[in-house]
Amino acid sequence: MPVKKVIINVKQAETFKTECVSGKHRIIIDQPLPAGGTDEGPTPLDIQLMALGSCIAAIGRIVANQRKLAIRGIRVTVEGTVNTDGLLGKSTQDRVGFSAIKAIVDIDAHLSREEKTALLHDIDKRCPISENLKNITPVEIELTD
Repeated sequence: MPVKKVIINVKQAETFKTECVSGKHRIIIDQPLPAGGTDEGPTPLDIQLMALGSCIAAIGRIVANQRKLAIRGIRVTVEGTVNTDGLLGKSTQDRVGFSAIKAIVDIDAHLSREEKTALLHDIDKRCPISENLKNITPVEIELTD
């Protein structure tokens, strides 16, 4: 069973601007101006939804290639509902994370609605981001020595 360890390094200085590095790739994550950020990048919540959408598209391409399906393109719109009071330290009955996430997928291919639905079901089963959002994954947060 091949196992891959993914390591991301994140660094933040005096502002909300955060530099995230994965190998040779670099992404800036920030907060909008009204929240005290410099708006130089998407928020962590945006990134989570982007990860889901891009994973659905990538897995869709993998499945299409494996099945030799002529897929011209895949478009994904991801919506998330979140009450930001909790992350701001305000009292709320809502959870801190997204209370709902919805991905709307448009598969551009000469396939019937039933074939597209079956394909989307297979994509969802194989998408690690979707799987992580639907199921509990142990997360440890610890302080360095």
